[in-house]
Amino acid sequence: MSGDVHVRFCESVGVRSPGATHLVVLARYLTPNLRGYIEEKLETWMGLEINREKTRGVDLKEKKASLDFLGYTFRYDRDLKGRGHHYLNVVPSKKALQRERDQLRTMTNCSQSHKPLPCLIAELNRHLKGWGNYFSFGRPQAAYGSIHTFVLQRLYRHVGRRSQRPYRPPEGRTHTQQFLQMGLQMLACPR
Repeated sequence: MSGDVHVRFCESVGVRSPGATHLVVLARYLTPNLRGYIEEKLETWMGLEINREKTRGVDLKEKKASLDFLGYTFRYDRDLKGRGHHYLNVVPSKKALQRERDQLRTMTNCSQSHKPLPCLIAELNRHLKGWGNYFSFGRPQAAYGSIHTFVLQRLYRHVGRRSQRPYRPPEGRTHTQQFLQMGLQMLACPR
């Protein structure tokens, strides 16, 4: 089914898109001619309405300029080896990291105290694997480390509130080693 048929079908029934459609156009240079061409195609050919207040051009080569889109932040960073050039870096956005922390907080809050620890760890693994797969594009190492540290902190709190007696891992093992032994999987970079 072509896109035109779908659009006509939706319009004939009176269905409207519930949210805005976001579009990012990447170009080396944004000239008035290019901007006019893109706006003309979107408005006349595709029949979309452009929100002029929210439409903006971002020059990523400017200092501290970045673009957040689909949970990622796109920005130019200095070369990690100390050479003089910059490279385009793609990392999970601050909002995406905060949403993930909020979700993990919900999964490990006090209402989950009845859950056996291996079951909770299995649920966390499933959730983190999906999140990690989505954010595997770019350079997510720092974000993965941040989320993994947060998960460990939440698990420490979780086992601390489960009983009046504090949880102690077996002799010679740390809490982290015990969680890993119970099956907690770390987020791994895809390289």
